[in-house]
Amino acid sequence: MSQGTENVDGPENGSSVEEEWWKIAGSPPDAARFSQSCETLFLAGNGVSGLQRILETVSVHQEAILLSLAGATLVLRHTSRYEIVELLLRNVLRIDADHVVAQCFLAYVSIVRGDVAEGCASFATLMNRHPDQRTEIGEFVSMSLLEVGYPVEALNVTMSLLREGNISDSLLNNAGCALERLNRSDEALAFYEKALQINPGRKEVAFGHACALIKAGQFEKGWPLYFERELQISARQSDLLARKRLRPEHVLTGRHVLLFQEQGLGDTIQFIRFATDLVRRGARITVHVPASLTRLFRQSFANLTVLDATVSPDLEIFDYVAPIPDLPYLSGMHTVQDIPVNVPYLKADPLAVAQIKTTLPTDKPRIGLVWAGERRTRSEFALADKRRSISFEEMVAEMLPVDATVVSLQFGPARDALKEWEGQEIVDPMDAVSDMADTAAIMQTLDLIISVDTSPVHLAGALGCPVWLISRWDACWRWGDDGQGSPWYPTMRIFRSRERSFAPVLQEVGRALRLWVEMRQSR
Repeated sequence: MSQGTENVDGPENGSSVEEEWWKIAGSPPDAARFSQSCETLFLAGNGVSGLQRILETVSVHQEAILLSLAGATLVLRHTSRYEIVELLLRNVLRIDADHVVAQCFLAYVSIVRGDVAEGCASFATLMNRHPDQRTEIGEFVSMSLLEVGYPVEALNVTMSLLREGNISDSLLNNAGCALERLNRSDEALAFYEKALQINPGRKEVAFGHACALIKAGQFEKGWPLYFERELQISARQSDLLARKRLRPEHVLTGRHVLLFQEQGLGDTIQFIRFATDLVRRGARITVHVPASLTRLFRQSFANLTVLDATVSPDLEIFDYVAPIPDLPYLSGMHTVQDIPVNVPYLKADPLAVAQIKTTLPTDKPRIGLVWAGERRTRSEFALADKRRSISFEEMVAEMLPVDATVVSLQFGPARDALKEWEGQEIVDPMDAVSDMADTAAIMQTLDLIISVDTSPVHLAGALGCPVWLISRWDACWRWGDDGQGSPWYPTMRIFRSRERSFAPVLQEVGRALRLWVEMRQSR
């Protein structure tokens, strides 16, 4: 469970729960083998069997504390089943009522479930009871606060401990993460650098450092460090790790390169624009992305071969492979001026656009809304999604009614909120949407798209559609520390939250929307 930035589409930076766990508990050789066997099930997409193995094993070996701890770690890493985590931790405390790790994790569970006061009170009690472990417990509490969107409080915890002389790479890392999330990325850099001096081999600290550099606009320093990240790939993609990864110094003339999906759909949409640079340098480019992007990329890039998502590529025919988020580094992006200016670089099907236009009123501006990102199962991603998403009720309370045709672009379970809506009519065409190409066609018929930080906002920007991004206050590194615009998407306007609540920024968006409608009508 790593912490940090971003579009939830991508990984996040910060100390992980299991790291702090084992730092206090010590190395568990038998539990490690148990963890590996369960981890294999989760990575293969068989989470139900993974949970079953954990519960069955612990039920047989109830006195083995490390097995319960390892099981709880795995459940948190791959799911949001906090009730199972608590069950396993209670078993530990049944055996050892003063077990520090188990108590830390129960406090963490309280925080991520929403009872921040109770969790912090438990951490404070632990610090007073175990003064010799204040540093480790402080690492844990600051990481917990970061995960639920309290960077100010996390920073206060870390700085207080650091001033007392409790120095560790994790505390320094969490301070850097908190500063980056508070849009003080320049200040964050020194903390990451000190953490890496203590422990140069910690990849998650190096990744956080890279994200802070990029967010601060120091691309020439940031992208090489970003390249060294631990890749976020699925079990089906594991063979890619054995292939030769493309690097900037490699000659591309006559070479065949496979670009593959890594991280989220938003990352893929944002960075695929650089693929044409590799083609200009003489490479033959094949792209392997999820089915939701296959048709869109085929109709947008005549000079790329886009594989069917259901087919595993024959890796032997490629000279190099590269995850798509590597492309800015591979293309030598040093400043914002190096971002390709060919926006729009994604294209909707003109026939589909024409068909959709016939279904929407033409007498009023057409506005698309997205209020939530994809729901994830892993705890770290689920918590990040809570920080970036808003409820349908929150959005429409500030934006509707409005003298416009309102169109829902929302996907997934959050779309169910429309069933109970009794206010201004909202057109919902998403039943007919099967992939991003369909969504792109709808977007091309709209005059404005308003979205939280999720993949549709990237799609709108890549299509060159006017788009307003409602950004959480611990903004993703890709949007920088400040400003109303983005060099990545010239048609984007960013509304930045200045506090944990979205209420003030939604009011700002509502006022701007009504002014925008008035100006359209006065033309």
